[in-house]
Amino acid sequence: MHQVSERVRIVRNRIMLGCIAFLFAVYISDSTRISDLDKVIAKGQLAMLTVPGATTYFEDGHGKNGFEYLLAKAFADSLGVKLAVRTKSTLPGLLLSVGGPQGDFAAANLVNTSDRDKSFRFSIPYHQVVQQLIYRAGNKRPKSIAELEGDLVVIAGSSHSEQLQQLRKNLPSLDWTEENDAEMSEMIRRVHDGEISYTVADSLAHITSRHIYPNARKAFDISPPQSIVWTFPAHSDGTLLKSANQFLKQYIESGQLASLKQQLFAHTTKFSAGDSQHLGKLVANRLPKFEPLFRETAHKFAVDWHLIAAIAYQESHWNPRAKSPTGVRGLMMLTLDTAKEMNVDNRLDPIQSLEGGVAYFLKLRSRLPKRITDPDRTLMALAAYNVGFGHLEDARILTARNKKNPDLWSHVRDHLPLLSNQKYYSTVKRGYARGNEPVLYVDNIQYYQSYLQLHSLSQQSIDKTEVPEGAADWEPKTPHTL
Repeated sequence: MHQVSERVRIVRNRIMLGCIAFLFAVYISDSTRISDLDKVIAKGQLAMLTVPGATTYFEDGHGKNGFEYLLAKAFADSLGVKLAVRTKSTLPGLLLSVGGPQGDFAAANLVNTSDRDKSFRFSIPYHQVVQQLIYRAGNKRPKSIAELEGDLVVIAGSSHSEQLQQLRKNLPSLDWTEENDAEMSEMIRRVHDGEISYTVADSLAHITSRHIYPNARKAFDISPPQSIVWTFPAHSDGTLLKSANQFLKQYIESGQLASLKQQLFAHTTKFSAGDSQHLGKLVANRLPKFEPLFRETAHKFAVDWHLIAAIAYQESHWNPRAKSPTGVRGLMMLTLDTAKEMNVDNRLDPIQSLEGGVAYFLKLRSRLPKRITDPDRTLMALAAYNVGFGHLEDARILTARNKKNPDLWSHVRDHLPLLSNQKYYSTVKRGYARGNEPVLYVDNIQYYQSYLQLHSLSQQSIDKTEVPEGAADWEPKTPHTL
C-alpha cells in the first residue's frame, strides 16, 4: 500500500512539474513575442502594398506621389520609419499579398465589402466614394442598369464586380466582362475613346480623370456611399492596425486629411486650358510683379520670357510660396533633389527658383538626341519636366515599337498615355506613369504662352524694354521658343 502511495506521489509530482514547465514556456514565449507594430519599428520600415494609379501611387518629375502614398508616408513618419512601396499589377494579386513578406498592409482606394470582410481586417474609413456607371458623351445616356446597350467592362476582383453581382440578383440578364490587367483611369480612357461602351468607376477616379477624358461621363450611381479603408491581414495581432487607426483619427481631427484632399482633389479642373478667366485675373494682378524677373531670366538663358512665365504659371500660378503635398515648393515647384542639383539653396526665393527651374528645363532639353529639333525638342523637354525624363524615354521606346517616329512630339504624345496601361508599362524600364498628365501639361503651357504673347501685343510691350538697361548693344541668341 505504501508503494502504491509512493508511485501516485511521484506521478503527481511529475505532472505538476510538467504543468509548471509548460506554463513557464508559455510565459517566456508570450513575453518575448514581438508584436506586428514592434516588428515594423525594429525593421525601420513600413511596407505598403498598392496598385499603380493616379489616386494611389505614381512617380513623375516631382518624385513619388499619389493620395494613398502621401497618406501612408505620413503614417510611416509618425512611427519614425521609412515607407517602402510594393506595387502589384492586379487587384487579386494585391489582396493575396497582404500580410505576407511583401507588405504589412494594402492601400489602394479599397472599400470594405462583405466578401473582403471574411478575409481581412480594416482601418477606420478616411474617404468615401460612390460607384458610378460611366458612358461616352454623345451616346444615349442610360438611366438605369436595365437600359445598357453595349459592352460593360470592369476590373476583375474589384468592388465593382461584387456590386454588379448584387445587382444581377434583381436583373438576371445583366452581363459584363472582367479584365485582370486593368487600371481605373485606363478603363475610363477606353470609354472616352469609344473602345468600350461602359465601365464602372469610383467617384474619386472619375473626378480626377474628367479633365483628361471629358467624353467619359457619369450616367448614374450604382452603389450607396462606400468607405475607403486600409486593409490588414486577418491573422495579424492588431497592434499595427490599432496604431494606424490612432494615426488616422488624429490626422482627420487635426484637419490634415482635409488639407491633403483639398490640395490633391479640389483643383481637378486646374489644368483646363479653358480657364482663361482665372488666368486673365492673375495676368492683371500678379504678372506685373514678376514680369521683370521673367524678362531678366529669359535674357540670361536666351529663352522666350513668355515660355518661362507659362511654365511658372502652370507650376505655381506665379505663387513663390506655393507648396504641394509632396514637398515641392516655390515659383517653379522644385523638389529638394532638383534644387540641390541646380544649386538652389532657397526654393522660396523666386529668383533662385526661376533660374533653377529654367536651368533644369534646359538641362532636360540638352539630354535629348541632337537630331530632335524645335518645336519637338522643347515640347518633349516640357513633358520631361512634368513626368520625368525616364518616363519620356519609355514613351519614345513605345513610339518606336509601334513604328512611329520617337523624335516627333505629335507621335510621342499619342504613346505617353500608354504608360498608364499595365499591358505597356510592364514592358518598359520605369513602369507606371500618369501618361496623360504630361500631354495636358504641354498643351496648357502652349496655351498659356500664346495667351501671354497676345497679351504682350495688346499692351504694346514688345519693344526695346525687352533689352535690359545698359545692354543696347546686346545681341540675343536664338531663343528656345515654341
